[in-house]
Amino acid sequence: MHSVSLQGQAPPPPRHFLEPADTLDKARFRICLASGAALYAGASYGLYHLWYKNYDLIGFHTFNDMREWNQMDKFGHILTAYNESSIAYYWARWTGLDRTRSMVMAAGIGTLLQGTVEVMDGFSEKWGFSWGDIAANSLGVGFFIGQELAWRDQRILMKVSSTRPDYPDISVPANDGGPPMSLKLRAEELFGSPFSESFLKDYNGQVIWVSANLSAFSGQHRPGWLPRWLNLAAGYGAENMFGGFDNTWEGENGNTYTLDAEAFPRYRQFYLSFDVDLRRIPAHKRGLRLLFGALNWIKIPAPTLEVNTNGGVKFYPLYW
Repeated sequence: MHSVSLQGQAPPPPRHFLEPADTLDKARFRICLASGAALYAGASYGLYHLWYKNYDLIGFHTFNDMREWNQMDKFGHILTAYNESSIAYYWARWTGLDRTRSMVMAAGIGTLLQGTVEVMDGFSEKWGFSWGDIAANSLGVGFFIGQELAWRDQRILMKVSSTRPDYPDISVPANDGGPPMSLKLRAEELFGSPFSESFLKDYNGQVIWVSANLSAFSGQHRPGWLPRWLNLAAGYGAENMFGGFDNTWEGENGNTYTLDAEAFPRYRQFYLSFDVDLRRIPAHKRGLRLLFGALNWIKIPAPTLEVNTNGGVKFYPLYW
């Protein structure tokens, strides 16, 4: 008889750091908790200095802002809550948590992050706790969770684009006979000067998009000519807003100003465009797929049709 030597099976190759774990990886979970806490603290600190530092703190109060900014801020809350929930979900899945627990964590984190903003608003003299914002936050979280429950996929993304308008340097006369004020200066006071600040604040330049993947909705009968990454996007924006409710404001010198409504009418904009779901672009490198996922909340420039409530119809060969 010949002796047979049985060799043990070779150990599985080590998991790539970016590859989601099959079961809960406690080390990864601790990494997510620590990094999440650090990001939360840093974002809260930065938000305070960006939005609240220059305004007095008062007792907690509520504020009805449903009519402000032609609801652009509400769409912004939906967008932010949706994407925060999305990031939290994929972080949780990376640690090895199952789908159900990951969705619960995503909903909790999205609600916590946006709730923190509302608490800050509630103590700020400039703003106030807004039930409208809470409703918008809940819609954003629910939009993510609902798609996970229905499709186990995010077929419809929420994205943003932002191109700052070229504000004219014209003088707006004071209502009470005081010195005039530059409209460009008013825009800088409201929305900031650096692009990083105006990207977040300038509602005149922002468009909030819902971007649907055409291939995902075509099912098993996807035409061969249809790329898996191609999306159709509908957007909402607004223009000529130099105050929350209207275009009357008070300057630092105490004078009040009102912008000519005929020259600068406040109006809404509706867009139709193509887009790209970066997650569906074939990429073999995990780092590249991570980068695509991290940038997938930004609308890709594309040919765009605009219809607005000022009676205008415009076509842009390339719009962002």
